[in-house]
Amino acid sequence: MSTKNVIGTSPVRLDAREKVTGKAIFPGDLSMPGMLHMKILFAWRPHARVLRIDTTEARAVPGVVAIFTAQDVPVNEYGLQVKDQPVLCGPGSSIEGGDVVRFVGDQVAAIVAESEQAAAKARDLIRVEYEDLPAVFDPEQAMQADAPLVHPERGMSNICVHYKIRKGDVEAGFKQADVIVEGEYRLPFQEHAYLQPEAGLAYIDEEGRVTIKVAGQWTHVDREQVAHALGLPEEQVRVVYPAIGGAFGGREDMSVQIVLGLAAWKLRRPVKIIWTRQESIIGHGKRHPAVIRVRWGATKEGKLVAAEMNFIGDAGAYMYTTNKVLGNSTIVCTGPYFIPNVKTDVYGVYTNNVPGAAFRGFGAPQSAFAAESQMNKLAEKLNLDPVEIRLRNALRDGDTLSVGTPAPGPVSIVQVIEAAARQAGWKETPQGWQAPPVEQPSEPHLKRGWGFAAGFKNVGFSFGYQENSWARVELHGKSEIERVVAYHAGAEVGQGTHTVMAQMVAEAVGVPFEKVTMVVSDTANMGNPGSASASRMTYMAGNALRGAGLAALEKWHAEERPAIAEYTYLAPKTTPFEKETGYSTPNFCYAYAAQAVEVEVDTETGEVRLLRVIAADDVGQAINPKLAEGQIEGAVVQAQGYAIQENFVTQNGRVLSDQLSTYLIPTILDIPGEIKSVILEVPDPNGPWGARGLGELPYIPLAPAVTGGIHAATGTWVDEIPLIPERVLRSLGKIT
Repeated sequence: MSTKNVIGTSPVRLDAREKVTGKAIFPGDLSMPGMLHMKILFAWRPHARVLRIDTTEARAVPGVVAIFTAQDVPVNEYGLQVKDQPVLCGPGSSIEGGDVVRFVGDQVAAIVAESEQAAAKARDLIRVEYEDLPAVFDPEQAMQADAPLVHPERGMSNICVHYKIRKGDVEAGFKQADVIVEGEYRLPFQEHAYLQPEAGLAYIDEEGRVTIKVAGQWTHVDREQVAHALGLPEEQVRVVYPAIGGAFGGREDMSVQIVLGLAAWKLRRPVKIIWTRQESIIGHGKRHPAVIRVRWGATKEGKLVAAEMNFIGDAGAYMYTTNKVLGNSTIVCTGPYFIPNVKTDVYGVYTNNVPGAAFRGFGAPQSAFAAESQMNKLAEKLNLDPVEIRLRNALRDGDTLSVGTPAPGPVSIVQVIEAAARQAGWKETPQGWQAPPVEQPSEPHLKRGWGFAAGFKNVGFSFGYQENSWARVELHGKSEIERVVAYHAGAEVGQGTHTVMAQMVAEAVGVPFEKVTMVVSDTANMGNPGSASASRMTYMAGNALRGAGLAALEKWHAEERPAIAEYTYLAPKTTPFEKETGYSTPNFCYAYAAQAVEVEVDTETGEVRLLRVIAADDVGQAINPKLAEGQIEGAVVQAQGYAIQENFVTQNGRVLSDQLSTYLIPTILDIPGEIKSVILEVPDPNGPWGARGLGELPYIPLAPAVTGGIHAATGTWVDEIPLIPERVLRSLGKIT
């Protein structure tokens, strides 16, 4: 039986036909006989105690079946990292502080009726008496001793995360520096803006399980959180993912899952919900805003000697994944460079804003913006090319990260920097690397320049968690393998992961791609896959499926028919931060990226356009090159939105940009003129067929590359994004 060499090819996606023809079933498309409809009453206020909920008028609406409030939830708490959020906020809650709303998207009641219209009418007739509480919206103010407490039940401080790095002697390092650059960088909220808002259907299945069909990123953790809140054993809850209309980290945390499960469990009838876009925007977490203050020093030869960083991230009302996101920010805040002396303090702070949540890049884009901006400013001060200074400091195998241990090898940041630079037209000269000349437009108000930035990102879960992923493979046939069935619960959130899984199974057992059938995303008959996050799914699922495939193949050769094997892959171990120094081996794999961006600035209007983006990414092994290109292009466009257009506006905790008419994301007319994907393949020794993760990586360097390009074009540094026209014009001195 010969391998078919499926790895490295680009077969048509398994879900392509159904998605382009409209036949794919997304959560909002689901229906069942006898189905009820749910609406949610949101708080719409940032901080208040719920004193009384009067549902009298609402219950009188024809068609209303039930109204659930806090007293109906058996264990009224949930949270991915810390169970600090009530399912429903109000009197009668089973947890301390469960009667308090802490941001505008907190849920107060769930209304179930025979029609959406009846549920909506009843929702609007619920009368809630609130006692407004002192609120805090600025994380720096929230750190002060006299600030209002968001979670007094959790202690006497709003600081929920504090990580430290203490490597070497930072003050001695600065004494060695010939040049010191200080900066303050401000990063915004970002809305995930996935195409399908939160939606789902819950019912009791044929085995009596509370079954929830919904879009998420980790079936088994969704199940755990629903079971916990309902006070049920996990085996009595089932989570199934249909087609998912995008995620980007925004579906890691709960939205409609628990209240749907509650209603189906209590009423024994199917219940469906679809949020409006406005509800989606206020109801799920956002990329963490941050203020980052930095001081970096280098010698006149361009060698980094010291870096000091203070990072304050807005956690919003609940923990969500702030502790993990900012852990990643801590690792990345000195960039993919060797710096012998580092002092870093990273804070996550509770406020009464929308919670900070996982979002593509997971804390790396914020830190990379500061680190790469510092590199570009040091290059200017030292009269060095931005590529040259990076190559003089780029990590090599054996160099220690800021956490005091070497990055797992091979470290390929040098290769990706050189690849991006060459593709963009940089030349290697005896004096060092030199940027390509820029042809300026004839219109004097248009200015062009090249920007450059690099970045790196962990693959897989970190900080001592034992990374794992389960799979099962079945080989069917008589004298030869006629059909392969692979089971894996990993989420397909649009990235093509199920297609890549099928390719890896086919390669492992030596059959054509077409012989593989994937059975996916159902807790009823599958083990834990881990999350579709942390750029981990190809790496972890690939190792699990390969292990199961090889074990099944061994049984096949022993004449078992069908040959069935399960396998759980355990990744290399990691360690948490040492509390006072940050010393750790936090990750088992990193991936590396670099980007060159040609920027055009209209100095009359403040508009910033991306003419060309050269994105070099080390993927270890491109399992499916076309899908890899799609991930790179999608990440670049999403990062462009973050850098330039997406202006999430809040006022005293209230979201003003709560529609896609006021929160503008890139359209086909906004995207770069050219995105050139440069895929490098430096195999990871533990990755399946050498693969590393890719999903988040190309996002990370773009924003600082853009601001570097603006500086090259205009001589002006812009240290806050998004680069909306007013901000650009202000930095150019055109408006005050």
